[in-house]
Amino acid sequence: MGIKRRPATEAEARALASSVRLRILRLCLDQALTNKEIAGRLGANPATTLHHVRKLVGTGFLAAQPSRPGPRGSTEIPYRATGKSWDMDVRESGVTGSNAAILDAFLEEIKLIDIEEGNFTRLGLRLTAEGHAELLRRLRKVFEDFRERPPAPDGEAYSLFVSLHRDIARDA
Repeated sequence: MGIKRRPATEAEARALASSVRLRILRLCLDQALTNKEIAGRLGANPATTLHHVRKLVGTGFLAAQPSRPGPRGSTEIPYRATGKSWDMDVRESGVTGSNAAILDAFLEEIKLIDIEEGNFTRLGLRLTAEGHAELLRRLRKVFEDFRERPPAPDGEAYSLFVSLHRDIARDA
């Protein structure tokens, strides 16, 4: 989309081809969470969640934080997203499924909100190859500008989903 991202390795691309793992990364973006906390927020089995957490740690997308005391004398390990996924391009890896995983993660997350609270916009365009490239470049610039801002301690969490795709129905 403009700014050059490094190609993802096959292992990295496979790790990102899961909507559950993408949701875990989003949950751990602002705060470190334990596997149990992640499973609770996802409404998932902790053993299944641990499998996904280990895959994300193994590929560098999640980082274990210092352990902390848990209930009844146990030790808990919280995990935090590293932001590594933003700097790579999974398209060149040859692994399919990343776009489907992003869409599935979005659809799961959007179920959790009051739909009337969302801000949705659709726009039909007819672009040349140059116009398409310009739009992608400008969107990427906006994304980068906001990504580089330090998180506002008193700010609310927002998610942004953008889809630019061929409008097959209009070309029929």
